[in-house]
Amino acid sequence: MIVPSYKMVTAVTASILMIGCGTPAIISTPIENIDAIPLKNIDLTETQLKKWNSLDLVSDTIPGMSVDKAYNELIKNRKGSTVIVGVIDSGVDIEHEDLKNVVWVNPKEIKGNGIDDDNNGYVDDINGWNFLGDSEDENLEFVRIIKKLSSKYNGKTLASVSEEDRNEYSNYIEAKAEYEKKYQENASQKMQYEQILRQSEISHKAIVDVIGKEDYSKEELLKIEATTPEMQQNVAFLAQMFGFMDPGDTVADFIKNLNEGVDHFTEQLNYNLNIEFDGRTAVGDNVDDITDTKYGNNNVMGPNPKKEGIKHGTHVAGIIAAERNNNIGLDGIAQNVEIMAIRAVPNGDEYDKDIALAIRYAVDNGATVINTSFGKYFSTHPEWVREAISYAASKDVLIVNAAGNEAEDLDQKAVYPNDQINNETEISDNFITIGALNYEYGSSLIADFSNYGKSNVDVFAPGVKIWSTTPNNSYEYLQGTSMAAPAVAGVAALIRSYYPKLKAAQVKQILMNSGLSTTASVIIGGDAANVGPFTSLSKSGKMVNLYNAFIMADKLSK
Repeated sequence: MIVPSYKMVTAVTASILMIGCGTPAIISTPIENIDAIPLKNIDLTETQLKKWNSLDLVSDTIPGMSVDKAYNELIKNRKGSTVIVGVIDSGVDIEHEDLKNVVWVNPKEIKGNGIDDDNNGYVDDINGWNFLGDSEDENLEFVRIIKKLSSKYNGKTLASVSEEDRNEYSNYIEAKAEYEKKYQENASQKMQYEQILRQSEISHKAIVDVIGKEDYSKEELLKIEATTPEMQQNVAFLAQMFGFMDPGDTVADFIKNLNEGVDHFTEQLNYNLNIEFDGRTAVGDNVDDITDTKYGNNNVMGPNPKKEGIKHGTHVAGIIAAERNNNIGLDGIAQNVEIMAIRAVPNGDEYDKDIALAIRYAVDNGATVINTSFGKYFSTHPEWVREAISYAASKDVLIVNAAGNEAEDLDQKAVYPNDQINNETEISDNFITIGALNYEYGSSLIADFSNYGKSNVDVFAPGVKIWSTTPNNSYEYLQGTSMAAPAVAGVAALIRSYYPKLKAAQVKQILMNSGLSTTASVIIGGDAANVGPFTSLSKSGKMVNLYNAFIMADKLSK
């Protein structure tokens, strides 16, 4: 499911390109020890915030990936080859002004003729494939498990279940416990959000009537002469709410966020956690038969004419490859990229079958990097996805995966998809899992929501308040490991563009080994009492850095 938290460099020199035969070699010193870099004590400007994932820790004291530095000093005017990046997600607005020129077009298909011209099993798959058809909302996986197994195990105990069914029974019991927990949490949170929203709207209207504008500051609020108990309550309530807002946000922004929260919890209760709801009927396939592949359609923007439901995938695509230097919107991390849109993640948990087939589709149609910004904690057919990951490895395709947003230690709790059996034995060397960084360099460096794990998270990248494309030519800030993964996918795509002889496994190691690290301790999971070394939270103990990655790729390619 997709869910919307020192010693100066010893030698940093400008890059020099050697003139000679063949591809010029890069002569440049990597960014090294960063532990003496001063902390940034002032808020980011709007310009900085909108591109912080591309900024440089040394010069900007912002923990971005040194993207601008790499383009200015290393990439310059060098020409790379085109790389196809498969975005397996909720769908992509391929008509967006900042994406339409970087969308993959299947060269073997004739648009609109209703014929499978390339004989790949997908008719008119011009820009990718929609494995969800006209479906939009779905149950969470543990709800589907309850629905599937309740008639078999309801009322039974472990002792009354046959030996061969005990694992399945245990999974059913675990799913029931998770359902009861999540249902109560969401019902309670929906009620709380509604109460806060109601009071916020009442108080905000009263303050606007006095001040005469919508975008007042906390300081302006506190200057109001509150002569009645009601106005005193309004001022006190909103003053408290300012403490929960992001810097620069207004009360109107806060109310918008509250409305989105209410909508989220309502959708959870109506669809994701509703045992009576069936979202798959519109698709028409057998989800337990991996050989049943004749389903879906070519509408990668989904069935909603207003393009609702594809914000997540559109945002991810923009982080990777929003058209650079066109003076529109933003510059994606990577140039020379074509986005292959594959719709397989509904509002709810994805089906293992859809993900397995989506990975294989991307591989078979030329993607060399695949972004998977989704995840779940229950899986009924994990072997299908692992087999698809292995297939991608056999075809030299790198998969960049989001770690998840529940502040969990993934060494203790498995999340799907993953490239491991029993959360231990890795099956491939082409799968890299990404945690999320905050833009505050210091103890708050790790996003408070980000999953982590010394063994099961590979590296970290920017994932808090990321500006990118959203449907209908709009742009928004979103956050999550879902935003960190495409940042890394963009770096990977650039490496594959300029150093196409490097294998997927080598690119993975470059992303991990070339990153920046710090000996500092950081807050884990947003809990100030839970502090640990940054290096203990991922396998590499590092933050992805394009500048260093490009230098290492250049050396390894010789």
